[in-house]
Amino acid sequence: MGKDSVKIADFGNDLSDARPMAIDVSLSSRRISRTHTGSGVAWSDSGACVPTLLSLAFLATIATVEWPTSTTYAVFIPIAVAAGMLLVPRRAMTIFAVLAVMFVLSVAITRSVGAWSVGGVLVMVMLLVAAVDRQHARAGVTPAVGSSMLVDLRERLRAQGRLPVLPSGWNVESCVQPAYGDSFSGDFVVGNCPTPDRFELALVDVSGKGCTAATRSLLLGGAFAGLLGAMEPTRFLPAANDYLMRQGWSEGFATAVHASIDLTSGHFSIGSAGHPSAIHFHAGSRRFTQVSGASGVLLGVMDRQGPGDFVRAEGSLERGDALMFFTDGMIEQPGVDLAQGIDRMLGHADRELMSQMRGAAARICAIGSGGEADDRAVVVVWRD
Repeated sequence: MGKDSVKIADFGNDLSDARPMAIDVSLSSRRISRTHTGSGVAWSDSGACVPTLLSLAFLATIATVEWPTSTTYAVFIPIAVAAGMLLVPRRAMTIFAVLAVMFVLSVAITRSVGAWSVGGVLVMVMLLVAAVDRQHARAGVTPAVGSSMLVDLRERLRAQGRLPVLPSGWNVESCVQPAYGDSFSGDFVVGNCPTPDRFELALVDVSGKGCTAATRSLLLGGAFAGLLGAMEPTRFLPAANDYLMRQGWSEGFATAVHASIDLTSGHFSIGSAGHPSAIHFHAGSRRFTQVSGASGVLLGVMDRQGPGDFVRAEGSLERGDALMFFTDGMIEQPGVDLAQGIDRMLGHADRELMSQMRGAAARICAIGSGGEADDRAVVVVWRD
């Protein structure tokens, strides 16, 4: 093990000095309770659905028998759909069987020949719902619960990306736009003020995009948020790399840029792991310069990377200056040279930052070269 490698003992010492972690319970009311049974996971709220659906099936049978001319046999179809949406597959099959018996009994009593065409549609709906249920059964959730979990996941991703309010004289804004307008993105940003005079942020681009990268983005976002500010800035990227290596993902690499800014002097330090260089806007000369010198390999590719493997660049933010961080979706476009993508983005950034700093992150993010086909993220930190 080289002298720059991360030692477990040192890592533990860094964590021992960390501040207590605050747990966000704002979303606790949205959690869904569940109980484990011998056959898998049974959701506690599905018990009330079974008698309700059985009652509806019984009422539908009575209605079609007593008033066959004014009641359509299609009333059985919504009950089948509801069973597939609200119940686990085993209970849904029970409701399907009851519906089939009730339907046949009703047709036998009324002797309605035209009802058999509706019966064919009902069977197709049941087969389709059963096929969908098989996919959800792998996760042990019903479609309705799965949708609620996705909504909860989206809200947690958004809450995770909220940056802290900086002291007077400092401002930070971020904008993340998922590919194809999805609710989930492979790009995420986390920020923290470990001390009143220091601000740290990390902008990460996870492999994949949109919904395919959502789970990895959530997992890494929570882990990186915990690491941010819990150790020296030079150790953040090595620790993040170690965490990613332990996951053992076949395509689990990520690029990242980490910045630590002294809010008293304006001095900043930037580390990069295969990420596009940050941009420094100089208010005095009205010019943009790339923050060169920060280098490092992608996270999750090479094991045992130490602080020396992630060379950091340093600089200073004067009054009116700004730092801009972005992901590759802002500058990459198929068939177009990367330098042209950077020039295009800087041209827009020049106009936006010159006109008004506030809101510039969202306006710059909207014109990313990747367009709707790629995730895009921009973070702007500026000093008044």
